Amino acid sequence: MRALLLAAAGLLMTWTAQAAPFVWPNGAQAAVSLGYDDGLDSQLDHVIPQLNKRGLRASFYVPINGPTLPGRQNEWKAAAAAGHELGNHSLFHSCSAKGPGREWVQPHRDLERQMAAQVQEQVIAANTWLQALDGKNERTFTPPCLDMKAGGQDFVAALKPHFVAFRAAGPGMVTDTAGFDPYAMPVYFVEGWTGEQLIALVEKAAAQHALVSLLFHGVGAEHLSVSREAHDQLLDHLARNKARFWTDSFVNVMTQARAQQAAKP
Repeated sequence: MRALLLAAAGLLMTWTAQAAPFVWPNGAQAAVSLGYDDGLDSQLDHVIPQLNKRGLRASFYVPINGPTLPGRQNEWKAAAAAGHELGNHSLFHSCSAKGPGREWVQPHRDLERQMAAQVQEQVIAANTWLQALDGKNERTFTPPCLDMKAGGQDFVAALKPHFVAFRAAGPGMVTDTAGFDPYAMPVYFVEGWTGEQLIALVEKAAAQHALVSLLFHGVGAEHLSVSREAHDQLLDHLARNKARFWTDSFVNVMTQARAQQAAKP
């Protein structure tokens, strides 16, 4: 029994030595990534002005065939110039049509009917299009619907060299440099959440010195939306507590996180 206890203690000491909590810029307690998918009008009309007003930066995952391109591309250029990330969300926002709730997926946009190489080419082409807008060659990727197979084959693994990170996993927080995969970063879908729920989530991240990523779509409009009131409550909380929350684009947050991971002995 004593030998087992000593062995368990040794394992605990090894784990403790290996664990390396994040150190966020300027002593912040948490890194907060606000991400907005699908390139929607409400993001240009409301979200970006509200972020800019408070000095907060976020990531916008804009499919190239989305509703605001190319008609409002100058506004996306201005968003990038203001420090927001234009993230990759593919050319055509293809998703799998399998499973409940996917009736909206058009047959020609169904990943079950496409080849992995075909989708990879589309994602890389979207990078080129986005670079023409913002002049940047580093960004992150969110697979539409978080679907990562085309024709039954993984299409995202081969895309890793083209991106700093992927938002590609279900909800969760990342708390130390040893315990995360940049290409399987968790994200919270916050459709319908109240301001109180959004604030509670980032406060939980602060308590854990964690990295937390929130995924929005419409804000006060469109699909999978949250209300403007709830969204702005969160922004007000983050702005009032900038010393505690580092709120930045996902590409900047992940660049910092990866640097800390690489520096770990």
